[in-house]
Amino acid sequence: MRVFKFGGASVKDAESVRNVKKVLETTGYEELVVVVSAMGKMTNALEKVVHYYFYNKEEVQNAIDEVVLFHRTILLDLFLEKVHPIFDKVASLFKEMKRFLESNKSPDYSYVYDQIVCYGELISTKIISAYLNNEQIANTWIDSRECIKTDSSYRDANVDWDLTNLRIKTIIKRKGLTVTQGFLGANYNNFTTTLGREGSDYTAAIYAYCLNAESVTIWKDVPGVLNADPREFKKTILLEQISYREAIEMAFYGASVIHPKTLQPLQRKEIPLYVKSFLSPLNSGTSVAKGKDLEPEVSCYVVKKNQVLLSLSSLDFSFMVEDNIGEVFKLLHLYKMKVNLIQNSAISFSVVADNQYNQLENLLSKLKPTFKVKYNENVTLYTIRHFKEKEITFFEKELDILIKQQSRDTMQFVVK
Repeated sequence: MRVFKFGGASVKDAESVRNVKKVLETTGYEELVVVVSAMGKMTNALEKVVHYYFYNKEEVQNAIDEVVLFHRTILLDLFLEKVHPIFDKVASLFKEMKRFLESNKSPDYSYVYDQIVCYGELISTKIISAYLNNEQIANTWIDSRECIKTDSSYRDANVDWDLTNLRIKTIIKRKGLTVTQGFLGANYNNFTTTLGREGSDYTAAIYAYCLNAESVTIWKDVPGVLNADPREFKKTILLEQISYREAIEMAFYGASVIHPKTLQPLQRKEIPLYVKSFLSPLNSGTSVAKGKDLEPEVSCYVVKKNQVLLSLSSLDFSFMVEDNIGEVFKLLHLYKMKVNLIQNSAISFSVVADNQYNQLENLLSKLKPTFKVKYNENVTLYTIRHFKEKEITFFEKELDILIKQQSRDTMQFVVK
């Protein structure tokens, strides 16, 4: 059995959906689970709906109308007969979403976020499943929330592996083609949860682990995993092979091609992961599996923008020891600020962290009574794996460096 994952870029319009059919015809679809993200930038569009629901209710309907129009345009292109049942199914999902917004009493932003943003995946998979059936590619649509069970950590839920394993093995048929959603789960009360931004890769790994799949393939608009983001660097090299360990390191440092949580369940059962181009499905792409760290052996660059640099020191010049640092990490965890770099001395402690949930002000209010705090917003973190001296010289000459940190295989720079 195999698992495929198609991200938003691979289903961004009607032509892209037709291309999904071509990929399946080229690669075969017996004993296959297809995990699909929201179409195009629909997660962003639904995030706007949630934002307006809390902060500008007059704009909610306009934001919903944009989402409806986007999907209707795709439907009208894919299904020439406007009486096809899929039109009613999609309309019903939008009505369900609006009913939730009208009846909801919860002030919890993250809870509301998960109940609304999930419609991106639900609608995209309904459309794709219906289109494939229409094109004589028989498939079964499954609601992933019936399979993946989680706790109630909305927007970043933790998987209940035992229950999820049981549900997937009970619900998913090994023969034939199954279409389901990435990113989504449900808690023990059956409220929708999400697995974190870009969590569809992780979803594919969960299905693969529970089904003892032969492989997972992530279909993208790049030829595979590159040694650098082509939007940031002019020259990039395709990595043909990456070990699980190296891929986990790169994902931890922020490489966007593979979701950080994706690799752990695959590595446990040594299930290979392939990253391929949906435009050239027969090309080999990148293989992530047991073996050599990198093939070819080149430096790899990871860039993380919009970071926060926090520098803390004790108010009385006492040492920054385990108790102080432990308290800082508890607060970083509480406010969901993922740490990407740590540096400390006798009386100071610095971290570079993501502020994706806009919790910096809340964190600072907790830190300032105990520590002297300095911070820089919107800094960029460069990480170079398997660096060479000439690359370090270039960075030091060209960039305004706030922090430099080096280990055996990795060099990191924080720059303004």
